[in-house]
Amino acid sequence: MKKRMIAMLMLGCMVLTAAGCGSKSSAKESTTKGTGAAVFNGKLESDVTIRVLENDTAISKGYFKELIDAFNEAYKDKGIKAVDANMDQYLDLANDGPYGYGPDVLYQANDVIMKYAQGKHILPLPVEDFDCYDQIPETAWKAYQTKKDGKTYTCGVPVNVQAPQLYYRKDLLPKDWESTWDKDGDKVPDMVQTWKSMYAFSTERHKENAKTYGYMKSLNDMYFSSGFLFSYGGYIFGKENTDPSDIGFAAGDAVKGAEVLYQLASAMNEDCIDDTITTNAYSKLADGTYFATISTPDVYSTFLGELEKEYEAKGDSKDAAEKKAKENLVMTTLPALPKSGSLTDQSDETIDSKSMGGVNGYAISSYTKAPNACLEFVKFATDYKMIKKRAEMLGIAPAREDTAKEIGGTSEEIYKNLDKGNIILMPSITEVSQIWTPGKTFFIDLAKDVFRSDDKKKYKDEAAMKQGLTDMCDQIREAITTLQ
Repeated sequence: MKKRMIAMLMLGCMVLTAAGCGSKSSAKESTTKGTGAAVFNGKLESDVTIRVLENDTAISKGYFKELIDAFNEAYKDKGIKAVDANMDQYLDLANDGPYGYGPDVLYQANDVIMKYAQGKHILPLPVEDFDCYDQIPETAWKAYQTKKDGKTYTCGVPVNVQAPQLYYRKDLLPKDWESTWDKDGDKVPDMVQTWKSMYAFSTERHKENAKTYGYMKSLNDMYFSSGFLFSYGGYIFGKENTDPSDIGFAAGDAVKGAEVLYQLASAMNEDCIDDTITTNAYSKLADGTYFATISTPDVYSTFLGELEKEYEAKGDSKDAAEKKAKENLVMTTLPALPKSGSLTDQSDETIDSKSMGGVNGYAISSYTKAPNACLEFVKFATDYKMIKKRAEMLGIAPAREDTAKEIGGTSEEIYKNLDKGNIILMPSITEVSQIWTPGKTFFIDLAKDVFRSDDKKKYKDEAAMKQGLTDMCDQIREAITTLQ
């Protein structure tokens, strides 16, 4: 009986067609709308409990509780209740779902959700019925699209954009920064506007005090480091990230991005080789050891909490510490890069920083017994009110244009960067899983090279660095071929 139910749900997955690509400024793809009667027929199931898998930050910061409490209050008369699935956020739905162990609704990054979509473990959604449909840019919808038999199916609803952001401490700026680090007089520190200035400031800060650093970040993290390659013409896969036979991390002048990373690492210490900085960035930014780092918007509240604790430890009251932390912790978009790729070049020519990003969103498991109730939950969780609440509590960058504009600041800038292509979304195909290990290996080796003696350096010139990138692409290609 259970297998028959799953088969029926899978059939529904095939016949339900949803138009998912759209924004106010772009033409929507032509699709054929199916009835989806086997799954989403508008008939709410009663006396059901929906298990929702959220991310750990939303749970620990209290947002998820507010969400399910609000939903349960709104739907208490309809016999529908949402609860925490109480499962690891990295649950493998493909293996666990068919056996009944898995959530009904899950919140994940686009590459994870679309991996499940290819195996028909999640349901296509009638996204045109959502109030957020016209508020989300085409780029974000595409991250959740798949095509079959000439039809476009959308398997998730974008909630927030994940892209590297610069975090820095305003109260760690030199007292005379306006005269020494604001050449254009725009009241914004130069070191958060260009990587060239950040490198110069980092070098100077460490020289003045050997125990302190300027910019610090683990280079081994492919997610963050690859953006430097993209900025100079590199890419992940060809044909808008749909062709894994074309691997482009060494394309264009990507080698300049590797050279920038090499130079930045020279102003750090050997902690940049492994995960050390990634792990201690929250505490080290809080205690003043680091001036700046990069991370994603969804951990803003974690950085803030660490800084509040540091101020309290130094004698501030809880309220004073909270106020001071909000004033001094700044999250902003990435600095511009030197066109030449040299952080010591005297030219002022710059290019925009590009970065790898993702879109986190909600999806519905193919194995749920209450698809219509789940659909109501996803609509509720992605409406304007709840997305605004999520942004306020967690510091996310909303995928909704209306919410991003109202919040303003960095959220609006992230939205704009996504819209104009400066955020390269992780491919929504299974082959993307093969880029991480070869990429990490190359960036670890690059970081190690900074601390090798001159006679043992591997990347002595641009040609050697270019070859390192090419070898990385070959390793990814081999991994993909082995997978197939």
